[in-house]
Amino acid sequence: MTVYLVGAGPGDPGLLTVRAAELLAVADVVIYDRLSAPGLLDLAPLSAERIAVGKIPRGPSVPQEEINALLVDRGSAGLNVVRLKGGDPFVFARGAEEAQALADAGIPYEVVPGISSAIAAPAYAGIPVTLRYSSTSFTVVTGHEDPSKSQTEVNWEAIAQVGGTIVILMGVSHLQQIAQRLIAGGLSADTPAAAVRWGTRSDQSVIRSTLSDLHQQPVQAPCTIVVGEVAAQDLNWFSKRPLFGQQVVVTRSAEQAGQLSRQLREAGAEVIEVPTIEIQEPDDGGLALRDAVARVSEFDWVILTSANAAHRFAAELRDGRDLAGVRLAAIGPGTASALAEYHLQVDLMPEAFVAESLLDIFPSPAELDAGGRAGTRGAVLIPRAEVARELLPTELRQRGWKVEVVTAYRTAPARISQEMRDRISQAQIITFASASAVNNFLAAFNSEQVPAAVIAIGPITAQAVRDAGLELSAQATQHSMLGLTKAVCEFVAGSSS
Repeated sequence: MTVYLVGAGPGDPGLLTVRAAELLAVADVVIYDRLSAPGLLDLAPLSAERIAVGKIPRGPSVPQEEINALLVDRGSAGLNVVRLKGGDPFVFARGAEEAQALADAGIPYEVVPGISSAIAAPAYAGIPVTLRYSSTSFTVVTGHEDPSKSQTEVNWEAIAQVGGTIVILMGVSHLQQIAQRLIAGGLSADTPAAAVRWGTRSDQSVIRSTLSDLHQQPVQAPCTIVVGEVAAQDLNWFSKRPLFGQQVVVTRSAEQAGQLSRQLREAGAEVIEVPTIEIQEPDDGGLALRDAVARVSEFDWVILTSANAAHRFAAELRDGRDLAGVRLAAIGPGTASALAEYHLQVDLMPEAFVAESLLDIFPSPAELDAGGRAGTRGAVLIPRAEVARELLPTELRQRGWKVEVVTAYRTAPARISQEMRDRISQAQIITFASASAVNNFLAAFNSEQVPAAVIAIGPITAQAVRDAGLELSAQATQHSMLGLTKAVCEFVAGSSS
């Protein structure tokens, strides 16, 4: 096995490399720094050991020697070890020391570069580090050298004479002295300068000034400092996104969070995924579902009310021929999309994605065409969660359908860490995509810990919010993940207008 020294990038989880994501997905152990995007740890298997070794400025830190020893220990145990480091492991980090420790111990290792904040933070602030005709080079330099050294090795005066753009990492505490030496080296005091704090994150902030005055501004670490003509550029795109600056809690199972989280991030939000439920096998291990799928030709319709049910049902089919003559109904585009992954097309889907709307358009047994088979006419199969509303099967039976309900999966409350609780307490918005998510969230948190704005996917979920004693801020008009994202964006736009 191998130890992988992996760069996690500057903060935006979308900037993680494909290689890094692949390695996290198969990691046995993740040894990680104080990451700007803690959600990256969710990419590792639930069974993976997670070990925090982050260094906290002016706070408790794990000595580098202990980190090296930990890497050697886990690596020598024949495990896939991911050493996850913010930014790039070889750019003003101690990845080289860790690689040397592994080499000395004879343990195989691989270095996976990450996107450095030296380039990413200026880009997200609308500052190109080079311009074709005026800034044809850039220099990246640390403003925080090894404190054990007796004197600095950075010749700031010489750097001032190189020309082009200067990008300074970890330089806030010495900003005034750095500016004085750059000016002494020949840079004009009026040279444009900018400080990008928390670059690439939804709480990114940018201060623009001049080289001589930047230190007088409210500049706080962590910052990427840019000095040069390019710092006057303001090609802003990141902060113009509709959810920039918003922290949004997504309360869905870990398996379901991806689509909504992706859409919210694309709109500029920092997403905090809270898997309030875990999807588990039914108590019978799926026996009833497998039996029903083996007899699926006996049914005229299969109704699927969730993406989870769709995945579980379709996975039991041999192929699409099993459904010859059987029609599929789905509630919601997410469910239809899950079926489409198995090349299965939905025959019936209501405009409003609730059971009541499906009942409004569902045919009666008498309306079956020649596709209905003698002895089996009027039969409906509903694979669903162990606990679900009884409205659909009850109403169909009253209309004359023979309905068989089988448990495709069950849900269980997820465990919530203290770190996650702390992050939720900082969020402005929480989204609920099901009534069970409301109930499971409140089973783990009291109502005082719910973010101020509560947004629901549809009327059933909205009613669960009200029944729980919470104030509903908005409800999606289209009961889908896209509709929920639009509702969040419209709420934020309305609140800021």
